Amino acid sequence: MSELSGPSKNVASFSTESFVPSKEVLAAWQSVYKDLRNEFGEAVYRSWLKPLTLQAFYHNTLEVSVPTRFMRDWIQTHYSKRILEMLSGNYDDIKRLEVVVVQAAQTTELVEEDKKLKGNDNKTLSPAMEELNELSSPLDARYTFDSFVVGKSNALAAAAARRVIESASVPFNPLFIYGGVGLGKTHLMHAMAWSLKENHPGKRVMYLSAEKFMYQFVRAIRGNDTMTFKEFFRSVDVLMIDDIQFIAGKESTQEEFFHTFNALVDQNKQIIISADKAPSDLTGIDERLRSRLAWGLVADIQPSTYELRLGILEAKRKQLNAVVPQSVLEFLALKVTSNIRELEGALNRIVAHADVAKQAITLESTQDVLQDLLRSHDRRITIDEIQRKVAEHYNIRLADMHSARRSRNVARPRQVAMFLAKQLTARSLPEIGRKFGGRDHTTVMHAVRKVEELVGEDVSFAQDVEVIKRALTG
Repeated sequence: MSELSGPSKNVASFSTESFVPSKEVLAAWQSVYKDLRNEFGEAVYRSWLKPLTLQAFYHNTLEVSVPTRFMRDWIQTHYSKRILEMLSGNYDDIKRLEVVVVQAAQTTELVEEDKKLKGNDNKTLSPAMEELNELSSPLDARYTFDSFVVGKSNALAAAAARRVIESASVPFNPLFIYGGVGLGKTHLMHAMAWSLKENHPGKRVMYLSAEKFMYQFVRAIRGNDTMTFKEFFRSVDVLMIDDIQFIAGKESTQEEFFHTFNALVDQNKQIIISADKAPSDLTGIDERLRSRLAWGLVADIQPSTYELRLGILEAKRKQLNAVVPQSVLEFLALKVTSNIRELEGALNRIVAHADVAKQAITLESTQDVLQDLLRSHDRRITIDEIQRKVAEHYNIRLADMHSARRSRNVARPRQVAMFLAKQLTARSLPEIGRKFGGRDHTTVMHAVRKVEELVGEDVSFAQDVEVIKRALTG
C-alpha cells in the first residue's frame, strides 16, 4: 500500500467535493470509532487505534490515516478486516477501508496528543525522531500478567516484575531477568510493558530487542544522526531491552548502551533487561557493562517444574475453551519439558486436530498426533544412555541402576535416571520400570514426583539434574 499525505489519488476522476465524507459516512465513522475500545480492548485501542483519523470517502472507500508506516502495516494486518465489518454494518455504501500515512504534524489532534505524552513541553520532534518512534516493538496481546502462570521456578521474576510496575518510584535499577529459551522471559517483558502503558499512559515506554537497538544505532552512525538517536533513547521513562546477549562482541553498540544506561539511571528512569544468562555469565560483554547490569535485582527463571507445566496447560485449556481430559494434560506436562512454548504448541496441535477431525481428545489420539514431537528426543536418547550418564555423574556402578540396593547414595541417582527417562524418551512408565530392574510403574511415578519436588527446593540438586540433561541433549 502506498504512502499518502491525504486523499490525493484518483483526483483526476473526481472533484474535491467527491472526497468529503457525507453526514452518513461521518456518523458511521464516529459510531465505529467510539466502539473500537470495547471491540479490541483498552491496550490495543491505546497502542494502535486511537490515532486513527478520518480523511476521505471515495469509490465506496473510507480512507483513514495514522502517523507512521509501521502503525499502518500493523493495523492493516491485524485489525482492518474487523473495522471494515463494523463500518459496513453502520453504512452499506462503505465497501473498502484504506489506511494511509499522514505525518503527525499534519494532524492537529495527534500533535496535541504527542505533546501531552511528552509532558506538554511543546518540543517538536525532527523527522528522524518521528521515525524512531516506530522502533518500539509490537506487544503480543496474549502476554499479560493475567495469563502468566506463577510457580516455584519463576516466582521471584514474577514478583519483581509486579513490584516494578506497581511502585511509584524505581525500586531497583535495572531489573535483570534471565533464563533459557521458552521459559517465559518475553511473556513477562510484554506483561510489564502492557501494564505500564495501561496504568501509566503518560510514560514513554520503549520495548525492543537488543538486536534492534544495535541496528538502529548503526543506522544512525551511517546517517550521521547519532545525536537524534541519543536524544531519543535517553528521553524515555522506561527502557526495556530483550535478549541483551545479542550485543555480545559489538563494542560500539555496547559503548553506546553503557552511556544510555548511565544517563537513564542518573535521571532515575527504569531499565528492564532480559537475557539467557546471568550478567556474570554473559560472554563478549564489556566488564563495565556487566557490572552495571548486576547493579539492581537479578531474577532468574528456572526450568519449569511438573506442577508449573500442568498449571500452564490448565490455564491454556481454559483459554481455548476446549475439553481436554486431565490425564492428557498430565501426560503432556510429563513429556514436553523442553520449554513452555513447545508445551503450549503441543496442546494447540491436539485441540486443533480434534476440532478438524470432529473427535474427542484422548490419550491415544494425543500420542498419535504428537508422535513426531514425542519421538524426537527418543531417537537420540535411550534409557541405557541416561543410566550411563547418571551413573558417571554420581560415581556409582551402572549395575546399581538395576539392583535392589536402597541406600541414599544409590537410590537418589536411580530416581534421577527415571525422571530423565520420563522427560527425554517416549517410553511408558511400565517400560521405564522394566529397564530399572523390573520395577513397578508406581515406583517410577514416585521417582519423577520426588525429583520434581527436589528440583524446586534445592538449587544445587536442580543444577546437577540440568547438567546431566544438557550432557544428554547437547
